[in-house]
Amino acid sequence: MALSGMTGFARVEGALGDWSWAVEARSVNGRNLETRFRGPPGLDSLDRAARDGAQARFQRGQLTVNVQARKAEAAAAPQVNVEVLERYLKAGSPYVATGMVAKPSLDGLLALRGVIEVREDDEDADARAALEAAMAASLHQALDGLKAARQEEGASLAPVLAGLVDRIETLTSLAAAEAEGQPAILKQRFERRMAELLGESASPDRILQEAAALAVKADVREELDRLAGHVAAARTLLASDTASGRRLDFLSQEFMREANTLCSKSALTALTAHGLELKATIEQFREQVQNVE
Repeated sequence: MALSGMTGFARVEGALGDWSWAVEARSVNGRNLETRFRGPPGLDSLDRAARDGAQARFQRGQLTVNVQARKAEAAAAPQVNVEVLERYLKAGSPYVATGMVAKPSLDGLLALRGVIEVREDDEDADARAALEAAMAASLHQALDGLKAARQEEGASLAPVLAGLVDRIETLTSLAAAEAEGQPAILKQRFERRMAELLGESASPDRILQEAAALAVKADVREELDRLAGHVAAARTLLASDTASGRRLDFLSQEFMREANTLCSKSALTALTAHGLELKATIEQFREQVQNVE
């Protein structure tokens, strides 16, 4: 089965020159595909790479892609901000000239705020493009890892869902067996009801209405046939190579609709019990389907 879940996590690390980075991609359940990106400033192309990469791989889920990058300290050279230093000297020169303060020492001047600053070496356009391309490659690797993690979740969900479908099929067969005896039971009730109505001098039209109502009540073949059809459809979707989460969710609603009608038409305790167990199993199926892409 090619079932895929919507929950997963992947991390990829990379480096180029003085730069090193880590890309983390994670996802949780979501009705539609939603991608959030967080990354270092100045690397805006990574945002588009994350969104395009997510759309190419996934159809549903809330994705978060986070890129953390740092540059080696050796690549950042300390420099003297001459403009700031001259401002300090100009501001203090009147006090030095009058002897109010001693001449400042070099280490004192360099300790003043803003005199020493660390400026990263400017990268040329080619170096920046190479850096972004390397980070984008790591980003795509992380998305591939996330897809693999989601497929692993799908592989674990597949037997669970298949088992629930098998249980729905079994309960449908048990309900069908019980339903075969329902017309006879309802016929007896109808005969008693007829006797009561005739005792009250009921009109023939009233008797026919009562008979028609009980006949409808006794017939659950349509619901059982639809449940069987839904079982076949569920197995087809579970074996599909395309994302089937939305259709499985819709199918679970159709399962529940037929089970509810079956219970409402049931006139037998055993048939009602099978219908209630059907509803419980279908609800379990629906809950698990929420994890399917």
